[in-house]
Amino acid sequence: MSSILNSLKTVPEGLDSSTPPAASNSDKHGGSVAVDSPNKSEIPDLKSSPNGFPLPLHKIENREWWLLGFAVVVTLALTLGIVSFTFPWLHLQKEPSYWSDLSGWIRGLAALVLLFDIYTLYQQLQLHRIRRQLAERDQLFQLISENAADMIALLDSAGRPLYASPAYGKVLGYFPEELQTILSAEQIHPGDRQRVLEVVNKAHLTGQPQRLEYRIRHKDQSWRYLESTVSAIRNSKGTTEKLVIVNRDITERKRAEDMLAHSAFHDALTDLPNRALFLDRLQHALTFSKRRPSYKFAVLLIDVDEFKVFNDSLGHAVGDELLVQIGQRLTRSLREADMVSRGGAPHESDSGTSNNSLARLGGDEFTVLLDDIQDPSDERIQKALATPFTINSQEIVLSASIGMALSNSTRTQAEDLLRDADIAMYRAKRRGKACCEVFDSDMHTSAVKRLKLETDLRRALTRGEFRVYYQPVVSLQTGKITGFEALSRWCRPDGLVPPGEFIALADETGLIIPMNRALMLEACQQLRAWQSQFPSQPPLTMSVNVTPRQFAQPELAREIGAILEKSALDPGCLQLEILETIAMQEAETAANKLAQLKELGVRLSIDDFGTGYSSLSRLQKLPIDTLKIDRSFISNIDTDAETREIVRIIIMLAHNLGLKVVAEGTETREHVDSLKLLNCESAQGYFFAKPVDQKDILKLLATSHSREANVFAPL
Repeated sequence: MSSILNSLKTVPEGLDSSTPPAASNSDKHGGSVAVDSPNKSEIPDLKSSPNGFPLPLHKIENREWWLLGFAVVVTLALTLGIVSFTFPWLHLQKEPSYWSDLSGWIRGLAALVLLFDIYTLYQQLQLHRIRRQLAERDQLFQLISENAADMIALLDSAGRPLYASPAYGKVLGYFPEELQTILSAEQIHPGDRQRVLEVVNKAHLTGQPQRLEYRIRHKDQSWRYLESTVSAIRNSKGTTEKLVIVNRDITERKRAEDMLAHSAFHDALTDLPNRALFLDRLQHALTFSKRRPSYKFAVLLIDVDEFKVFNDSLGHAVGDELLVQIGQRLTRSLREADMVSRGGAPHESDSGTSNNSLARLGGDEFTVLLDDIQDPSDERIQKALATPFTINSQEIVLSASIGMALSNSTRTQAEDLLRDADIAMYRAKRRGKACCEVFDSDMHTSAVKRLKLETDLRRALTRGEFRVYYQPVVSLQTGKITGFEALSRWCRPDGLVPPGEFIALADETGLIIPMNRALMLEACQQLRAWQSQFPSQPPLTMSVNVTPRQFAQPELAREIGAILEKSALDPGCLQLEILETIAMQEAETAANKLAQLKELGVRLSIDDFGTGYSSLSRLQKLPIDTLKIDRSFISNIDTDAETREIVRIIIMLAHNLGLKVVAEGTETREHVDSLKLLNCESAQGYFFAKPVDQKDILKLLATSHSREANVFAPL
């Protein structure tokens, strides 16, 4: 069968490529067409035309009728000859009995001959009917083969082409006179030729239909994908006489499959490899590094700093375009460096191309796989992002936090190594913007501890382990308690958990919202009870911190209004403390949110004042009532003249704006004396009292209200 493909190079002279085989039928399942050769026991053998095809049907029918007429004439002549012996005037010399017997035999023979003639005529009519049916079927399948989208070819036992349907020209772009050129083996893709030959040989030897997919050249020199079925036509002896090859153009299906495969492993926005493809390549690199200890690589997880600010302020369309440009810039930067240091990188699959070194995990997170590294560094990344991005004629400057995990760890799974890079990235974020951290075992220990703390925190919220503690706010003029700050404390069975260990985590996870909601309700209800028990003028107040996560909630004002209504507390007695960095970060948004809160009638306070980046022009536009000076200034007020001067200016500016001032972190009498000299109204700190529960507050209130006016003493 080695000649089968070779013989495809030419089409025998006299072959009409538009004429289908004499008889064929369709295979419903494979799209193949099997051509049935006539059964010799049913149809007489006929002389073929010079090109190998049967004679036309009308010539066959004329010859059959001529043969029939000749047989009838001969039969009649013989019959008349035999009957003539019965005429008495020809044989008078014979005895009468002889002639009588002979006449009976001859008449019987004549009757048999007539019966034979009648039977022959009947058979001829049947044969004519069959020929008509064959002609109709041949015409039907000629129409099918000439108009079918599938390409049909018929080969003889030696592999010589006998027929090629017009679909070859339509699919591959050839004119009818050029069809013989497409049956050349050179038209088949070099990588598929051997496989095609093997399949054709197998079909020829086994007689079983064979299927395969291969590529063939289009007239425009592009490659088309074909799905082919090769079927054998065997004679009564089981020998293969012909081969029918049916080809179906599946190029569009292949393209659709490639697009689906691409979309399954690539990010829709940036067209970078997604998490699944990146993890696959990372696993290959990890496995390779275990076999070759000298091979080292690094995983970088890149998170754009403050991307949410860009997305919210400029719009999601600009945010998406920014992500696309970041991906393109990182790709260009890494490709150049990667080509230099690729060396013996373990590309064990087709996915191991250079652009797979960069992937997008989702959101504003990108990952990079640096192959065969010698000196891992984040300088290329930071340099690539340092140049401002231009979107809609607007320049955007950004930075990124990077976590790095090296292959010299004990990890055996790609997910674990990527998680290590993620842990390092969060450590870099906590350090500040544009930082890079390399993962170490201490980070893993810290991450496990953090995960356990988060689990315990959720469980504590369910079990009601949080308590409200109160720290008094004292008037520096009277020495009496004028209000409290409500603080959340975690009372575990084994003791109190310091706020610094769980407040930040609670805010990150969103648990701070239900915690502070419960705290505010309990604090307002408790204040209402204390106001009834210890009436004063003005009445006692309660300060509650509003965390960044809470402040971002659209329904914050509505929730606080519901708490005030439920506790029946005068809104003017509730003071909401908002961090300076949050109040000043987005002036317009913050001003709108503060205005909504102010409409409730509550008082507003800027917490930790002096640590942010406030400006007087922005400060005076906010509807605030109080400034709380950060403890970092108060701690040095009695020893550092510069700090004392800063505090003096803050107090003076606040008073000029009609604001009251509260000093946090007041711990010594020297602090108190200095603040009194600077005309600060109120203070809170360990000098007066630590945060305590409601029982101890009752004692402090009783002591405070028993004092005489204008008599100051620490509580």
